[in-house]
Amino acid sequence: MSGVLFTFPGQGSQRAGMLHALPDAPVVRQTIDAASRALGRNVLDLDTDHALESTIAVQLCLLVAGVAGARLVETISGTPDMVAGLSIGAYPAAVVAGVLDFDDAIRLVARRAALMEQAFPSGYGMLAISGLNQRAVEHVIDAVHSAASPVYLANLNAEQQMVIAGSDSALARAGALAIDRGARAAERLRVPVPSHCELLAPAAAELARAFEGVALARPRMTYLSSSAARPMTDAQKIGADLATNMAHPVRWHETMRLAWERGARLAVEMPAGHVLTRLASDSFADAIAISFDETRTDSIVALIERTRAMTD
Repeated sequence: MSGVLFTFPGQGSQRAGMLHALPDAPVVRQTIDAASRALGRNVLDLDTDHALESTIAVQLCLLVAGVAGARLVETISGTPDMVAGLSIGAYPAAVVAGVLDFDDAIRLVARRAALMEQAFPSGYGMLAISGLNQRAVEHVIDAVHSAASPVYLANLNAEQQMVIAGSDSALARAGALAIDRGARAAERLRVPVPSHCELLAPAAAELARAFEGVALARPRMTYLSSSAARPMTDAQKIGADLATNMAHPVRWHETMRLAWERGARLAVEMPAGHVLTRLASDSFADAIAISFDETRTDSIVALIERTRAMTD
């Protein structure tokens, strides 16, 4: 039975200083240095409030932070049994799983973010709706969607936590209608592009071309796709999934349930933030979910060792 799952968050979990806040450890410094070389500039310059206004900076910081955090834990406790990433989080998950080289990931993520930002420089975004189920949110979408002001279901994060993506005007109307229909909250996310819907299909096709010729390897652990909500073992299929995930809904709730069904009993969320840890309470029954940012490294290691002892 597999016990330890590393999860990697998506855009919206970023915060200023997220790279500077990483532990001062050799493997962390090596990861930051490698990212800076691949990028051709100091990656530490990207985690300021001003820099993080750019989708490119946000996605690169999440990639670097996720890989650095995972490598630090791995140096002490060994590799996880499974990995899963939400949206951009799929890229550090693929690096940790050995599918994608870190240098290639830096280049591809920079390209991914640039394509998304160029496609929708303003006027679009994402909104989280809490307290309504999928069918109720779909009814809200049906009521406000139009060709001139589109909105789509983007993330199925929990049974009653959905994210929608689309134009600013459609999101405003959908949020107000969701509240009228009983939602607890309808909050704009710090994501200035309409991720995980058909609006980004052309950008996904362009990114798929950027993957051509990239060396990909079979994962060295269970790799869970949150777009397909299933494990993937074929390197080329994982590459295609990475390239196009920006245009497909995230099935995070199903992915976490799948991890639990496959034996995961500890989910460690890599930096930055704790969004996935909070979501886990809805789908990771009688298991433990912790955040790297909120847990001492020695405590993470102790929980990993205990989980492995229980699941061996």
